[in-house]
Amino acid sequence: MSKPEATYTVRSLIVTAIASIIATVLVLEFSGKIAHSENKDHVPVGDFKAVHVQPGDDFRMSSRASELHAVCQNGYLAIAADADPSYRGIVVDYKNRGVRCQRAPEADE
Repeated sequence: MSKPEATYTVRSLIVTAIASIIATVLVLEFSGKIAHSENKDHVPVGDFKAVHVQPGDDFRMSSRASELHAVCQNGYLAIAADADPSYRGIVVDYKNRGVRCQRAPEADE
């Protein structure tokens, strides 16, 4: 008996794999299994870090500005997107405490 020949080409197998992935995503999307949150309340705006710079130290950063800007909101530093200024997030530290953008008034002694 002769050796069976491959009836599928590599190209058809790749196309079938891609089509099945697309079909799976579409079925999950239309059946509601993929959740898209419309609530922006607890979505991080970005990930930030502070860089300690001492006088005389050489500090290098990108010459391009980010697409975010800072605003002071109720005494706390907030980051807003340039594309949608209503989309703001309060900057918090690792213990989820807000970062003040102005000093609290000192009590007179």
